[in-house]
Amino acid sequence: MPTPVLICDDSSFARKQMARALPKGWDVEVSFAGNGAEALDAIKAGKADILFLDLNMPVMDGYEALAAIRAQDLPTLTIVVSGDIQPEAQARVTQLGAMAFLKKPVGEEEIAQVLTQYGIRGTDKADAAPVQVEVDIRDGYKEVANVAMGQAADFLARLLNVFVLMPVPHVNMIDSADLRMALSAVAVGQNVSAVCQGFIGAGIAGEALLLFHESSFQDIAELTQYQGKIDGNAELELLMDMANILIGACLKGLADQLEVSFSQGPPVVLGRHVQVSDLLKGNTLRWKQTLAIEMGYRIENRKISCDLLLLLTEDSIASLNKRLQYLIG
Repeated sequence: MPTPVLICDDSSFARKQMARALPKGWDVEVSFAGNGAEALDAIKAGKADILFLDLNMPVMDGYEALAAIRAQDLPTLTIVVSGDIQPEAQARVTQLGAMAFLKKPVGEEEIAQVLTQYGIRGTDKADAAPVQVEVDIRDGYKEVANVAMGQAADFLARLLNVFVLMPVPHVNMIDSADLRMALSAVAVGQNVSAVCQGFIGAGIAGEALLLFHESSFQDIAELTQYQGKIDGNAELELLMDMANILIGACLKGLADQLEVSFSQGPPVVLGRHVQVSDLLKGNTLRWKQTLAIEMGYRIENRKISCDLLLLLTEDSIASLNKRLQYLIG
């Protein structure tokens, strides 16, 4: 009898990656959920003896789903598969009852090892057909950004001994006029300092833009044990340190997934202690259309927040799509 398996992830791209990584020939009946609330309904319907659960999702995230599974004593064995690989994230899901934690992108050997370790691998079926999943390419952009974002957050979390909160990335193809509006909405009503860094490689080019919220400087100075007065020079140093950490780690995470090597230009400070709308007045956007990927970082229990935007040129889309298609077969 097939084992009911549920894959819960808001990204169709991630769902297909996960389905392809299930051990070949394993006799399973696979169902899908796009968030934790849908997963709970599927578990109650008997569709999830085993649940592969993402963490960062809209409506109900993985943490909330795990808490509900425990509170309602629902019959499922949960394996978390996430791009949020911070030590604290792994500790929290274990405390909430997850059987195992696997980092994205996950491979067949890793899944097989966990299933064997816990003795839950069912019978094989020689003629088992591969699971079919329709994929939205925009979900591909979001998923590789999510994994890269998680790697940057992990680096920051380990460096500062904190827990980084990560909303789901936003992805839009917009023209230069709409981009100005989108950027203004990122930090509406707040002053920011901004650093921009260009990157290029294998037909993919763009700029990484870090918007660091003004209220964050004092707390980041405490976490980094900065010695001395927090004046303009100190703020500039802290700003460049954060840009190097987040931009560098995020671009590396993106490059590793796409199997490219990015050359990076020098970081440039676009403005300090300004409204985003004022920041844009003195900086001309180079491209008519841009693939904009917005990633927010917040440090738990601290007044530290920033937004990292990857702005890719329209000419990069063909190369990016080709590499994403290769990833999902």
